[in-house]
Amino acid sequence: MLIKDKKHFNMGLTLAASFAVVLLIIFSPIFGGGKNGLQFSDDLFNKLSKGSSYFIPKLNEQVTKFDGTMVSTTFNIDKAEDVQRAAQIFMAAGAQVGAEGQAVTLSGDLGKILSSVLKDSDAMFKNDSDSVAARHGMDGREVLALQHNVLSKMDKELKKQKKIEESNIVNAVMRRAIEPSYNFYGIEAQRVIDKAFTMIFLLVFYVVYTMWWGFAIFYLFEGIGLSMKKSKVKKEV
Repeated sequence: MLIKDKKHFNMGLTLAASFAVVLLIIFSPIFGGGKNGLQFSDDLFNKLSKGSSYFIPKLNEQVTKFDGTMVSTTFNIDKAEDVQRAAQIFMAAGAQVGAEGQAVTLSGDLGKILSSVLKDSDAMFKNDSDSVAARHGMDGREVLALQHNVLSKMDKELKKQKKIEESNIVNAVMRRAIEPSYNFYGIEAQRVIDKAFTMIFLLVFYVVYTMWWGFAIFYLFEGIGLSMKKSKVKKEV
């Protein structure tokens, strides 16, 4: 008979069956708003990630130190159709923009330029695309994408000019303001402290559920006589 150890085999079968039942529950749309368990946990961790990615107030303080710092950079915009739109956005921030084909020269007060970018990023972080669209006449995410494109090129040019402090603040605005605002747009931010119990439960459940399946397989194999044992050491004569 295939089953060598009924007790362990039945334990493994029980664990495997209960694992399958829980898995069925996880994939059922019963976790609020028609979400299944995976969608619910993914949505929760996205909200918590957004809640811990709000650096804009601190960046606003850092950017004000560059008020009156004049910069001038020349670079190429990748797409010809983006030149006019990018110029429109940065002229609204008080910059002087000149364009010849896809070559763009952007100059102005770095502090004021970045403060304007942060204003748009802050609105988008708070899921307020309408106010950004009203200021620039285009979709909020398009505005952020163009700002990111221009600032990334400014960053490279400032490095070439050996303006490291200016380059660092431009890079910080891109990474810590534009990118979170773009990536988390449409998601409601939540603080970890407000969802601490749920988060801890999900993490503990993940560990326990993984071990649950491992023990099911272990006992099933034990039941059919497959087990791992330390091999005997052969003694030389």
